[in-house]
Amino acid sequence: MDSNEKSEKDLVVSVGPSEVKLALMENHKLIEYNRESSQGHNFSVGDVFLGRVKKLLPALNAAFVDIGDNKEAFIHYLDLGLYFNSFDTFVKKSNPNTDLKNLYSHIQIGPALEKEGKIENVLQVGQMIICQIVKEPISTKGSRLTAEISLAGRNIVLLPFAQKVSVSQRISSKEERKRLETLVRSILPKNYGAIIRTASEGTNAAALVGEAKSLIDKWEESWKTIAKNKSVNLLFTEYSKTTTVLRDLLNDSFTNVYVDDQTVYEETRKYISLISPEQEKIVKLYEGKEPIFDHFEVTRQIKSSFGKVVPMKQGAYLVIESTEALNVIDVNSGIRAKTTDHEENTFEVNKIAAEEIARQLRLRDMGGIIIVDFIDMDSQEHRNELHKYMMDLMESDRAKHNVLPLTKFGLMQITRQRIRPVTEINTTEQCPLCHGTGKIASTVVIDEQVERQLAYFVTDKGVKTLTLRVSPILGAYLTRGFRSFVAKWRRKYKCRLKVVESTGNSILQYEFLNSNGEVLE
Repeated sequence: MDSNEKSEKDLVVSVGPSEVKLALMENHKLIEYNRESSQGHNFSVGDVFLGRVKKLLPALNAAFVDIGDNKEAFIHYLDLGLYFNSFDTFVKKSNPNTDLKNLYSHIQIGPALEKEGKIENVLQVGQMIICQIVKEPISTKGSRLTAEISLAGRNIVLLPFAQKVSVSQRISSKEERKRLETLVRSILPKNYGAIIRTASEGTNAAALVGEAKSLIDKWEESWKTIAKNKSVNLLFTEYSKTTTVLRDLLNDSFTNVYVDDQTVYEETRKYISLISPEQEKIVKLYEGKEPIFDHFEVTRQIKSSFGKVVPMKQGAYLVIESTEALNVIDVNSGIRAKTTDHEENTFEVNKIAAEEIARQLRLRDMGGIIIVDFIDMDSQEHRNELHKYMMDLMESDRAKHNVLPLTKFGLMQITRQRIRPVTEINTTEQCPLCHGTGKIASTVVIDEQVERQLAYFVTDKGVKTLTLRVSPILGAYLTRGFRSFVAKWRRKYKCRLKVVESTGNSILQYEFLNSNGEVLE
């Protein structure tokens, strides 16, 4: 796509009873997909804990820390931060009878920890420490921690027990850098530092003051937990995934944020009004009849994008395999033969593949080492062009990455920051009717099966308002014509019955929901 062309970015948020799903669309194409559990806690990057040191590892100059996960988290001496002693003093001296604000502001920052120090001289087993997740638990490994706490906002990153105020190097204007630094220094209380982010360029004082206050309040709210009980505890989480995505991505190119839940809609509007008031109007409450992911064709794209085989334009396809050590992507031209020039044809297929691979890395959040087996090209010029093209495509990827040139065997090595497990979605499904046996009841009697279940819910359970969720094919069969099955059932059982078609359902799969949207069993 031409870099001057305005891309359209939409965030689609689907709120369910157990999880919130977020789809980031660029020109109606899915480029990022996130899921956030709304039940319990799932140890995410940015979460801050009061943890207990479980075991010292002098040979590694590190320690295991209990943060409430069944896998012990890991912290290295170098991740304790320069001013760990200030945090340690605060934890040890705080109690419910202490004036915590006074205690915090009077703790001396420094001296800094030695660079070549030993962990056993700083930590001991049973000690309570404030720590933050920088890398989520992956496979058999627990979370990676830091004791250098930071609270990221849209415009500034707040640093407790720090003195520096630094400005992003990407803000080139000296006057603007000076303005922002002077302003932020003037609003920070004692013992706070900050990093001023690129997004703050041109931001007015009121917005910066409001954001700084909300971050300080969030940090200071956690003090009660630290003072009250010296046990393993979650102090606070980063914002929800919705607001985190908005914080990191929101810019002038953002077009719409669609949310299908009133509460999350209000939260999102409130958050955007704080970080970027002029963009509050882009948040829209979706009130359509069909599921939001079906309306925006997200479900269809998830099903086609997360399989082992990923189809591309004109017959070409990728085969993606993930292992513990690395991820392997194989490029196949399929039956494509557009031109008689084999070299040009191969180069064109490899470019199409590069576009899809850049998208897949973000979509699946694949990290670590990625080996791409492109189709062999004889021309060194084409190899160099493909390498440059891949680097250009990866520029919009927020994760740190490195793209190496193609080897003589046509392999490209990409390293990408891995801070959470790769997103895996099983796109195959067991038939809900035969349960894998390969035999189902005759489709002629499917209406009788649905009616029997309807009669049970209405007559035996007394449910009078129901939604029947079905696949588009079954929906068309049950509602076709003036004398449809559904119309007949409404009259016969004197109930309010609505039919919703979902592409997430397999052909003959159906389920009844009550007025709260809960599946009836």
